[in-house]
Amino acid sequence: MSDIIQLLPDHVANQIAAGEVVQRPASIVKELLENSIDAGASKIELIIRDAGKNLIQVVDDGKGMSETDARMSFERHATSKIRGTEDIFKIATKGFRGEALASIAAVSQVELKTKLKDAALGTNIYIEGGVFQFQEPVQTSEGSNFLVKNLFYNVPARRKFLKNNNIEFRHVIDEFQRVALAHEGLEFSLFHDDDPVFKLRKGTQMQRIVDIFGRKLHPQLIPIKEDIIWCKLHGFVAKPEGAKKTRGEQFLFVNGRFFKSPYFNKAVQEAFDGLLMPGYIPTFFLFLELDPEKIDVNIHPQKTEVKFEDEHLIFALLRSTIKRSLGIYNIAPSLDFERDPQIDAIMQKSFPSKSNNTGNLKMPEIIVDRDYNPFLEERTTSKTEIHNLAEMYHQNISAEPSKINLFEDEDFDEDLMRLPNGYWLFNKGDRTLMLDLGRMHRLVVTEINNKSKKTTNSQSLLFSLEYHMNEIEKSKYKSIKKYLPELGFEMSIAHESVLRIDAVPEGLKESQVMKFLENLFDVLEYKTEEEFMQFYQNQWNKMQSKSRFDFIYKIDAEQLIKDFTALGFPEFLPNGKRCFYEVPFNDFKNKF
Repeated sequence: MSDIIQLLPDHVANQIAAGEVVQRPASIVKELLENSIDAGASKIELIIRDAGKNLIQVVDDGKGMSETDARMSFERHATSKIRGTEDIFKIATKGFRGEALASIAAVSQVELKTKLKDAALGTNIYIEGGVFQFQEPVQTSEGSNFLVKNLFYNVPARRKFLKNNNIEFRHVIDEFQRVALAHEGLEFSLFHDDDPVFKLRKGTQMQRIVDIFGRKLHPQLIPIKEDIIWCKLHGFVAKPEGAKKTRGEQFLFVNGRFFKSPYFNKAVQEAFDGLLMPGYIPTFFLFLELDPEKIDVNIHPQKTEVKFEDEHLIFALLRSTIKRSLGIYNIAPSLDFERDPQIDAIMQKSFPSKSNNTGNLKMPEIIVDRDYNPFLEERTTSKTEIHNLAEMYHQNISAEPSKINLFEDEDFDEDLMRLPNGYWLFNKGDRTLMLDLGRMHRLVVTEINNKSKKTTNSQSLLFSLEYHMNEIEKSKYKSIKKYLPELGFEMSIAHESVLRIDAVPEGLKESQVMKFLENLFDVLEYKTEEEFMQFYQNQWNKMQSKSRFDFIYKIDAEQLIKDFTALGFPEFLPNGKRCFYEVPFNDFKNKF
């Protein structure tokens, strides 16, 4: 029997390896930007065509490469960052594996022009599908100029899995922002199909955040800073009004490297406990600095996951520091007895020689279930909660509520009661329901708007409003501005990234305009006009709807219940959320 195992050709092996490193155009953007930073560049330019499918070009003013280094950089496992195994555990640079350029060249057409400082000539290399084509002297600027063309041209099966340009370019922007946020001392620019998207100046961390995400974020940012012997933490969190329902503006960095960590995200979320509406996620930009030997960045091909030696202590540090900063800025109370008990472990680790005067004292704990929401279908009400609810209920209404008929005008006084948390208790026949009037009102408003087919009228504003757009919002505005006049908006770009609003649709309050536009610009993409109109109408209905906390008078609650009954008293919203929940009073019999 003949032998069947053989070594793969280099270009085939590189194509397979590229699957881990090069998943989409954004993967290449990340690798090339990080290479420029490692090369000591002070100015980096990113040029994209067709969302990176046809061209990704990175030009920098770094130290460049010699003729030999330029050729070696495309060999697998060729790197200037590591000499021995011990170097892996004290990595202070971005790239270090020596796989990126070989993987990129295996699935594209790559041209590199590079020159060392004070060198008379540079070198030009061209590689196609992982196969070296030529290298020659060239007149070029100091630094490096990488061009990656026709991504996946030789592996069409992978190219067809790329998303449309809007989605792929959004991923490119994500990678660009992550690198730019971590290096505010460098100049960055981004061009897409010859249009400038970002031109970022050198500046402070705050300036970089504002330059990327817009001036409207500036007044919301709260500085975060903690400096202990083994760890430094700095950055910003946004006030609760800056929170969003979608993930996007949540950034964690360690030693200048972006990483993802649901565990640390949870620490930030817990620091905002009690300050955010359900389903909202805080906005944050947080930077950790640790000894490189205390972390491992070599556990993921894209290096977006990092392993920490003391992650539980960092969790406590994040939560406690953010809580304290929120208290300092009067966002949340900052009291000694609310201090995170784990902070003592952090201080003990930082100052092991100092005695701990707390002895064996244990801080008192108050256990509160802050996640309780009876309108989540999967939630099971505990017997204690039901008992407390029953006691409160029977203190306010009769123990034997009368049956009522919603379709008649009867007295609600003994059958309707508002709870402190904004929900209402209501007797419907022989059932007792807990109502979320906010959700009920949204269904009523939606039904009214669906029946109304009139053309939207416009109302002029006495004073024009100005909406400061970031570059992503500016691009989004250009894609939907053709639809806005027929919806009642009159607006135009006044200068740079300022959108001037002169008129809005009737019924949209002036105080709601900014939030309404922010919601429209927050969507990743609108594929069709119908999709945009559907989302617009959904946002319009939300703006006209009230929350459960807006219903404080019984007469308003009574009228809404009648309107809701006319719809058939539906139990759920279209998104599956409950409008009411039946209180199981039969379960209370053994309590009396």
